[in-house]
Amino acid sequence: MRPEWGERGDPPAGPQSAACFNQTVASLENFRLVVFRRVAEALSFRKAAEELYLTQPAVSQQIKALEDDLGVQLFDRTGKHIALTPAGQILLTYAERSGEWMVQAEREIASLEGSQAGKLSLGASTTIAQYLLPRLLGEFCRRHPRVHPRLISGNTEKIVAALEQNKIVLGLIEGPAHNQYVKTEPFLRDEMVPIVAVEHPWSQRKTISLEELSRTPLVMREHGSGSRRVIEMAMERQGVRLGSLHIAMELDSTEAIKSAVEAGLGVGIISRCAIAADLRLNRGFKVLRVDELRIERDLLLAYGAGPRPSGLAQEFRRFLITQAAAQPPRAQAKASPDKKR
Repeated sequence: MRPEWGERGDPPAGPQSAACFNQTVASLENFRLVVFRRVAEALSFRKAAEELYLTQPAVSQQIKALEDDLGVQLFDRTGKHIALTPAGQILLTYAERSGEWMVQAEREIASLEGSQAGKLSLGASTTIAQYLLPRLLGEFCRRHPRVHPRLISGNTEKIVAALEQNKIVLGLIEGPAHNQYVKTEPFLRDEMVPIVAVEHPWSQRKTISLEELSRTPLVMREHGSGSRRVIEMAMERQGVRLGSLHIAMELDSTEAIKSAVEAGLGVGIISRCAIAADLRLNRGFKVLRVDELRIERDLLLAYGAGPRPSGLAQEFRRFLITQAAAQPPRAQAKASPDKKR
């Protein structure tokens, strides 16, 4: 169930609220303004409710109470879509400033204790978001309990676009950014491996040739995916014409590829970290060894062109690189926390 908020905008009691909302910020800033900003940004009561882990009636109640306090209507609800009234536009300007001041206040208070606090807006491509980032974010938040991460996920193209639009401060991507306004640096080494279902005839073979792989049905990520581009570049380096590949299916997630492979629809090529648990538990996959083909890549930290990130973003950047350096040699990063590119 979603936690409910009281009539006066007080956060719900219990551990569930701590998991889904930064209560330090909530205590500093009027929660009705938090709700108002979310609705104004999304222009949707439903989307704001989902982001805040509230029911839609609870969001409507907070907005109605704010309108009653101010004696004005903040949203025009006459059509199919809501819109800010002139009064709502004025309030949004000041509510945004208020939110920024409260975040800054919390950061400065936390710095007195030598810790980090505030919102951390991140973006991660799908494999990183699903298989690597949860553990890393969990450890970072244990060290800095007053940090409130906010994550968007998608393919590399989407994350780079979010950086360019200043929707996030750091991106973690799996392929080249191809954007002059975005800088990247490696933080972790990764290997991509071909996989088949255990029922596939190739599961009993020690190796297969690159020619055989290029002729067999392949289940691939969609165009715009960093993983897709890395695979294509590795094959091109070995003289394989991309137009000659037999792409049987394009899917938008690694889990979808694994399901298709398990169903016998073709050979998938995915990150080794995405298959590690399945292999450990004997869940029906076999990693293939392909002659003359080894696909390795750097997972990349991405941020806007200009100076490196500062404050909380810089702290998370250092944490990621330090954690990567502690991994086994196969997964070590090439960059150090203080090395400039």
